[in-house]
Amino acid sequence: MNFDVIIVGGGLAGQSVALHLADTCRVAMITKRPLPEGASDWAQGGIAAVLDSSDSCHEHVADTLVAGAGLCDEAATRFIVENGRAAIEWLIGQGVPFTKDAAAELGFHLTREGGHSHRRIIHAADATGHAVVTTLAERVRSHPNITLFENHFAIDLITSARLPGSSSAAGHSRCHGLYLLDQERGTVQTMTARQTVLATGGAGKVYLYTTNPDTATGDGIAMAWRAGCRVANMEFIQFHPTCLYHPYAKSFLISEAVRGEGGLLKLPDGTRFMPQHDARAELAPRDIVARAIDFEIKKRGLDCVHLDISHQPAAFLHEHFPTILARCREFGIDITRQPIPVVPAAHYTCGGVVTDLAGQTDLPGLYAVGETAYTGLHGANRLASNSLLECLVLGRAAAENMLQRAHTDSAEINVPEWDESRVSDADEEVVVAHNWDELRRMMWNYVGIVRTDKRLERAQHRIRLLREEITEYYSHFRVGRDLLELRNLVDVASLIVNSALSRQESRGLHFSRDYPETLPKALPTVLPPPAKAALRNAAAHPGLGR
Repeated sequence: MNFDVIIVGGGLAGQSVALHLADTCRVAMITKRPLPEGASDWAQGGIAAVLDSSDSCHEHVADTLVAGAGLCDEAATRFIVENGRAAIEWLIGQGVPFTKDAAAELGFHLTREGGHSHRRIIHAADATGHAVVTTLAERVRSHPNITLFENHFAIDLITSARLPGSSSAAGHSRCHGLYLLDQERGTVQTMTARQTVLATGGAGKVYLYTTNPDTATGDGIAMAWRAGCRVANMEFIQFHPTCLYHPYAKSFLISEAVRGEGGLLKLPDGTRFMPQHDARAELAPRDIVARAIDFEIKKRGLDCVHLDISHQPAAFLHEHFPTILARCREFGIDITRQPIPVVPAAHYTCGGVVTDLAGQTDLPGLYAVGETAYTGLHGANRLASNSLLECLVLGRAAAENMLQRAHTDSAEINVPEWDESRVSDADEEVVVAHNWDELRRMMWNYVGIVRTDKRLERAQHRIRLLREEITEYYSHFRVGRDLLELRNLVDVASLIVNSALSRQESRGLHFSRDYPETLPKALPTVLPPPAKAALRNAAAHPGLGR
């Protein structure tokens, strides 16, 4: 079980890294569910890139900086935007079936979304993510140098500090691989590599209501933090303003592109309300739209608001939004004739593991890409459709950096096998379900779209108690997916709350009633790992053989 590179996660970021490495490296890809998995597969809108002569990188960067509310890293933003066209051309070369438009310069249709000053969103109808990752998944599956480990769960990273006899502090450690749960067999394996890549996506499942798939449990962020990496800007959780509101509709978002193509937000009586909240109305950035909907719902005691695009011709809706049209129809909603009931829901983690522009973390041998990482691109609010672009550009950059380091990084190393001789089967697994439900409800109620210090302090106290219970459970019983995800979620919840408490202002996605003003100077929130995190966590489970 030794490889050149281990990639945890099978979304666009992980697939991009794998395909750029596989011609010269032995790659292991680990996915919790069958490939493709994760939020990339669910992405509807598209990928933002400068593909038309009327547009420019300067304007794309400017739009991103405005949306990011002063917290974007301008160098990182420029690097990602300037490499956007090459990333799209690579996808086209891979065979991704983007929607065509004979009148367009490149021959592909470009749409516009909130916060963008131009039409620069290339898409495959309204299921772009699915079209991209399924195309790349075929190439991943067929490549002889990529070994897939589907239905496997990465438990924790193996670092120098965790090896027998080591006295390394977390900051002087190195990543050598990870421990891996085979979910079908219930056994834990040891996997080593010169380099390990965390591409596990975001952490939307820390909230009760989310547009994210069930796999979005913050695994990579939590593992990296426990191993000694810094995390940044975790208070900035983007709530997608328009998630389908229906008792049987789970996690289905209504794409930003619906508003980009003329969709209007209305109250139940048909009155538009966005012009009263922002001059850009329905095309305002997501945080503004989400807060406006939240305000109207709470002010009027509503269950939801409505997004109406029925004024567009039915043929137009069938062409541009076939997935949304079909999904809504399943619930008795005909979007060609009636508005769509919508509410905000947790959607995107703007913060994450601190990396450079090659995906390198604080821990040598460990990389993070995609939503797991914090590059500085998204700042205090993500501009629509920049996320898939970041996956592509940083995925390639990380792969190129790993190839440059292939002959200098450490080779195989002997690590202890996982030992379950001192643990037993769980006596009451219902405890895990109860804790998970309590955590997600508490985060929704106390750490949502509008925050106060009092609510955050309540959340912090309850998270502390939950973590004690989860740690006790984890240290005595055999691990399973539900327990491991809960362990990661409580770590991520703590990072979100601690970050929010440290920001004494309102900026972007973080809105505090106690601090409604924006400070003149924008600074990221960077949380260091706990002292000697790797050493302390090495003894957290008897299976680590200490």
